This record gives sequence, structure tokens and C-alpha cells, in this order.
Amino acid sequence: MFTIVLALVLILSSQTEAQLQVNFYRNTCPNAESIIRLEVQRAFFRDTGIAPGLVRMHFHDCFVRGCDGSILIKSTPGNSAEEDGPPNSGKLRGFEAIENAKARLEQECRGVVSCADILAYAARDSIVISGGLGWDVPAGRRDGRISRAAETIDIPAPFNNLDEATRAFAKKGLSSDDMVALLGAHTIGRSHCTSFSNRLYNFSPTNSQDPTLDPLYAIQLKQQCPRGPNGNVDPNAVVFMNISPTISENSYYVDVLKNRGLFTSDQTLTTSPDTLSEVRDYARNNIKWQVDFSEAMIKMSQVEVLTGNAGEIRLNCRAINP
Repeated sequence: MFTIVLALVLILSSQTEAQLQVNFYRNTCPNAESIIRLEVQRAFFRDTGIAPGLVRMHFHDCFVRGCDGSILIKSTPGNSAEEDGPPNSGKLRGFEAIENAKARLEQECRGVVSCADILAYAARDSIVISGGLGWDVPAGRRDGRISRAAETIDIPAPFNNLDEATRAFAKKGLSSDDMVALLGAHTIGRSHCTSFSNRLYNFSPTNSQDPTLDPLYAIQLKQQCPRGPNGNVDPNAVVFMNISPTISENSYYVDVLKNRGLFTSDQTLTTSPDTLSEVRDYARNNIKWQVDFSEAMIKMSQVEVLTGNAGEIRLNCRAINP
């Protein structure tokens, strides 16, 4: 499966922060990447939804305190962690794959490979196993010791308009171009109905339904996300992001052009000439999106990383070291 990585990956950006390096564990834990890859494969063959789950987890981790693995920390009686913040609560998948990889790595090279790096590798491997391009992951991240649910407010929300989404990405040093490429990750996976049900039933004082939403698509979504007797949508109900939710390709952008973007933050890409032009380019050219997405993932994976003596190497990804 992993032999599908194309030669085009060679043209991906090789710029990395000085502290992070490709093949970082070459001498200290040479089998690290292969161990992580195998655990992602095992998890994926049990549940294909693990792949988008791991990509999303990495994304959400990087937007809170940087890519430090803090999203993996469990809440305690004295602290509500990122896992239980509004964008994440009940919506994250992939913890088991990370924990299994960590357990094997601790047997092979104790205290060497950070949970933050495991998550970055696993996100890359998830894209590849879904049919996308791979990339060389710069590693050397260390794990954070702080995880607060309240700080998940920094994660871009599905109801953001273009200005709000652009500001959220810019806050992390990511450009509008990066944002358009990264949102293409919505081509795989599923969403809870509650993340977009306002577009179906309670959009604005003058429109119960979002007028930018394709009417036939809206009918389909209402069938999948009906309101109950209390007028609310089942918080556990989910829908696929698009018609090919297990394949990493450019159909997301085709959907957006047809007014079938699932989230407000997806459809809002058509409201600016610049972002609309990029959406059209990606809809026409799958390879261009694949390459730009890989470059944007490399860039995002280096947001506010901890290196050197900062943070720690967690022995258990779900808890800070004693």
C-alpha cells in the first residue's frame, strides 16, 4: 500500500525549522517510522475512519499550543484537557493507534520517540494509506505538559466565515494558500451532524436553510440528520464528508464548486476571488492539490514546536510524566 508514494514527492518543500530534522531517529530508534506505519495500517484495516481521525487529531493538536501532542493527554479530576474541548469532545478517533505505536516504541527504544512525533508520522501515513502523496516528516518535537479544554477555542470552527478562518490560520503562521490546501483534508472522513446542522435548520433570522447550500444536497443531509421531537439533531449522528470518504483526492474542491461543501468554512472558500481561483485549480488538478497539501502539512506540523530541552518525552501519550 505504501509503495504508492509517487516520485513527485521529491519536489515537496524541504524547508524545516532548524531544530527539526528528517530521519531524526535514524540512530536513536531506527525502526520508529516503520513501527508507527504498521500500527496505522493495522488500525486502518480494522476501521478506515482511523485515517481521517489521525489527520484531524494532528491538525487540532497543532492549533493549540503548537504540535506538542497535548491533544493526547487525558482529562483528570483537576483538569479538563483538550480532548474534552468543544471541537474535540466525542469527536476524536485514533487514540488506540497512537497508544499501540507508543507501547511498541517504548519496548524498542524507551523514552526516545515523542508522542508529538508519533502523531505527525501517523497523520502522514494516514494520507498515504488513503491514496495520497507521502512526505518526509521533520521530527524532533518534544511533548507538552499542558492541555486545557478552554484553549481549543484556537481551532478553526466549521461555522467560520472566510475572514474568521483566515485569521485563525494566520495566528499560527499559516497563509491563505496553506488554508485552502489544508481544508482539502475534508475529502476523507465523516462529520457529526451538529457541526453543520445550523445550515439546515437555523441559519439566520431570515433563512432557516443556508441559501448557498445546494438544495438537493440539503434534502439529503436533512434525511441523514433529522431533527428529533425536541427540535434538535442527534449529537451522535454522522455523515460522510463526501462521496469518497476513504480516498484522499480532490473531490472536496469539486463539491465546493457545486455548493456541496459540508461546512460553512468549506463553502466560504467561494466568497473571495483568490480562494475561489485556488479551489478551481485544485478541482481541475488532483496532483497539484496533493503536492500543495503535502507542503502545507509539513509547514503546519512545525507550528510552535517544542525542541531541545523544552517539554518532555512522554512515556505514556495519555498522561504527562510523573
